[in-house]
Amino acid sequence: MSPRGAGSRRSLGGRLWSRVGPGFLPFADAASADLPLSRLLRLSLFQVTVGMAMALTIGTLNRVMIVELAVPAALVSVMVALPMVFAPLRAFIGFKSDTHRSYLGWRRVPYIWFGTLMQFGGLAIMPFALLVLSGDSGAPVAVGQVAAAVAFLLIGAGMQTTQTAGLALATDLAPEEARPRVVALMFTMLLVGVVVSGFAFSLLLADFSPMRLIQVVQGAAALTMAVNLVALWKQEARDPGRTRGRAADDPDFRTTWRLFTALPGRRRFLLAVALGTVAFAMQDPLLEPYGGEVLGMGVGQTTMLTALMAAGALAAFAVAARVLVQGFDPCRLAAYGLVMGLPAFTAVLLAAPLDSPGLFRVGAILIGFGSGLVSVGTLSAAMNLEPQARTGLALGAWGAVQATAAGVGIGLAGVIRDGISNLAERGALGPALDSHATGYGSVYYLEILLILAALVVIGPLARLTDKVAAGGPKALQDATPHGA
Repeated sequence: MSPRGAGSRRSLGGRLWSRVGPGFLPFADAASADLPLSRLLRLSLFQVTVGMAMALTIGTLNRVMIVELAVPAALVSVMVALPMVFAPLRAFIGFKSDTHRSYLGWRRVPYIWFGTLMQFGGLAIMPFALLVLSGDSGAPVAVGQVAAAVAFLLIGAGMQTTQTAGLALATDLAPEEARPRVVALMFTMLLVGVVVSGFAFSLLLADFSPMRLIQVVQGAAALTMAVNLVALWKQEARDPGRTRGRAADDPDFRTTWRLFTALPGRRRFLLAVALGTVAFAMQDPLLEPYGGEVLGMGVGQTTMLTALMAAGALAAFAVAARVLVQGFDPCRLAAYGLVMGLPAFTAVLLAAPLDSPGLFRVGAILIGFGSGLVSVGTLSAAMNLEPQARTGLALGAWGAVQATAAGVGIGLAGVIRDGISNLAERGALGPALDSHATGYGSVYYLEILLILAALVVIGPLARLTDKVAAGGPKALQDATPHGA
């Protein structure tokens, strides 16, 4: 075969692959001329490290502290909740990344980098703090408690800072028409980080020992630094205009926040995010125990529920990426996600009287699908709340409300379940409700009520978008409910 013929055949193959590839490669159409897919995937790696930290703190270390290190469960719950302490600060972090001035001319990169350093520091000291906390080292347990609290706080601060500034940077780089697919890609990479690292940690710690714990957690710390460095490399262009000091007329956070929340629909939107997040987050700590205690499912079967929810969420991300890029209203998409929660939680509730693990699994898939639509829809809406130069504030506000609401929902779920179960077991609720399912069911009924409340709040926002499209900016003021 002649070299010319071989070259023609390779050229033909390249053209065919370029046509077929975007249709089959996930999120290939999220790329653009200024933001190619390779660069976009590299940027999204910061979500993988955030997911790895989530899997480590909420899953692996939670179990290790209670089972292998015999730390009291109440103390473990407090430690695991500490990363949420920094969630309300995400709006402030986003605002600072919008207005940051440095000699290097960056505004997002310094926050992502220092967030990475905090994640690294917390993970680096975590295993030693836990060993002291267990009481096996001979050191005062109080020292371990303080060190573990500091480690969890550093990890939480790093996660919140990195994710807020990272999403703002992705918004800066992505063209407006591609932002919905970029959002879906970022959520997908977060889920990939959680799932893959969860499996990896379970395999690496199968033969548990204190030395193995130190190696795994500090390996995660080193991997966080390396991966985030790759993610950040040459992503944000240096702006010479941002090298000067803060100007006297630069607005402060309090003034900017007041102006942000005073605009039509902002407070209503944040309330809808809070209600929707709580409605789906309350089931997180209860789904697997419900399957085991009420339906008699084994450990392997309940563990599969997490994979089913992840599959539902991935399907939601794909659907959201496709419809949003076609101009579908993100608030309406979030409302459809809330609607999906109604049959999802109904299926979970009916699984107990029907003794149907299959129906329970269907409910888990629908929960993942509905929560995925809500997450992508509300984040896409947040991206459009502010001009591109101030997206950090809007994304920070969304993240602050979403993360705080998730923490509150998870905490309330355990309290409500335990309280109702104790009343049911003592017979205070009558013989008909003397069942293990009563405590769990009360939480799922409450979640249905919260979904209905969220639909009431978010409904006018979708109608508001329709009126603005038809009537222009003045219609925004006319369509906004009083006090929204």
